[in-house]
Amino acid sequence: MFYPSRHFKNIYFITPEYLKERGISAVVLDIDNTLAPYGTATPGDDVKAWISGIKDAGINIVIASNNKRDRVELFCKDLDVIQMYNSKKPLPTCIKRIYKEFGTKPENVAVIGDQIFTDVLCASFGGAVSLHVTPINDSESKLIKFKRLLEKPILSSYRKRHRDEFTEEEK
Repeated sequence: MFYPSRHFKNIYFITPEYLKERGISAVVLDIDNTLAPYGTATPGDDVKAWISGIKDAGINIVIASNNKRDRVELFCKDLDVIQMYNSKKPLPTCIKRIYKEFGTKPENVAVIGDQIFTDVLCASFGGAVSLHVTPINDSESKLIKFKRLLEKPILSSYRKRHRDEFTEEEK
């Protein structure tokens, strides 16, 4: 439940080919510290290009954040993706929306995010694949920093069990 299906150094290691090979037809993306540093207003060109590549591969995207509407709408303004604010992760509301919106089965959805107790649990509760990424930076609220401390033993154990899955660049 707390272990991700797979861990990546960042989103750029998650290629459309990787997703397609695993039957993923839709992804739920987190914003802060997954797509951009915490609090960054808009996505950079590299994030836009990555999202474009995912969409060009025929993979549907929903950006789901626990942030407020203004934050999510500003970030997603030029991305042409479905967006969910106040998504209540770890509850699987955003995953259920994908099932309805795209007629997708749980095993064909991946949740991509940087937090175990929101993104990974959301995927687990919704029956989806969880792809955990290393947070972009550590400029976060005290609550998030506390949760990061709780995540450390989980991620350490995960890394030990799955050490052969990591490329040299990811180690």
